[in-house]
Amino acid sequence: MTATEPEWDALARREILANGVRLHLVEAGAGPPVLLLHGFPEFSYGWRRQLPALAAAGFRAVAPDLRGYNLSDKPPRVADYRPETLIADVAGLIRHLGGRVALVGHDWGGILAWGVAARHPELVERLVILNAPHPAAMLRELRTVRQLMKSWYVFFFQLPRLPEWLVRRRDFAFLDKIFRRDPTRPGVFGDEDIRRYKEALSRPGALTAALNYYRAAFRRGPRRPGCDVRRVDVPTLLLWGEQDRYLGVRLSQGLEEWVPDLRVVYFPDASHWIHVEAAAEVNRWLVEFLEPLAARVG
Repeated sequence: MTATEPEWDALARREILANGVRLHLVEAGAGPPVLLLHGFPEFSYGWRRQLPALAAAGFRAVAPDLRGYNLSDKPPRVADYRPETLIADVAGLIRHLGGRVALVGHDWGGILAWGVAARHPELVERLVILNAPHPAAMLRELRTVRQLMKSWYVFFFQLPRLPEWLVRRRDFAFLDKIFRRDPTRPGVFGDEDIRRYKEALSRPGALTAALNYYRAAFRRGPRRPGCDVRRVDVPTLLLWGEQDRYLGVRLSQGLEEWVPDLRVVYFPDASHWIHVEAAAEVNRWLVEFLEPLAARVG
């Protein structure tokens, strides 16, 4: 089940205050809460194919615009986007939702989800990660030339102003390029999808805020990118598109020491945007993995 444009526009919306920032939420359904965290350069709309499916399966699916994105607050400083601050945002949102959720994250949302599950296991019932590296794996693989080459953009984003100019030029042609080039199947992102992403990133302060995620993480030091390396002890499902241009498949391997209760599912023909181009299969795995929560409530 996917959300057409009218279905997306009809979903419930509200704002909450978490960790001192105003966050915009999109919601669907009723039942055990499932919190879905988007990555760069998306916003809550990135979960348009998951929200209706989770709602139909008996869950309350909630997708925020993370700090700095779309309709949420956009603090101006790089320091406002430190990983520990972003994790505190998510923890505050979870407490607002009742204090315990199933947590789902993709890309930067996945990095934050790893961090929340490690620092606040009492807030997370189950964890689902889509193409986002555990910090221990990222530290390990950044020592390889292959992953360094894939991660070139992280270093480029450290520059002042130039990345903003490059992303914004020619009506955000950068977004056209990645959303049309990256997926293994053409047309996964339609014109309307890309228009919405351009609109969200065009909001005052949004582009710099999104890039500040990378800047703030890098300023922790090259040996500590993103979140701290900590063990995750909640049941975890890792879904990985093997055709990811940015994150090598080795980032999904060798995690037993850090995530003992882990199942990894590979999508050989899916790219970084696994939740869009393999939506039906991703939704099936989500519902199956989270079903015990719904069954318990039922």
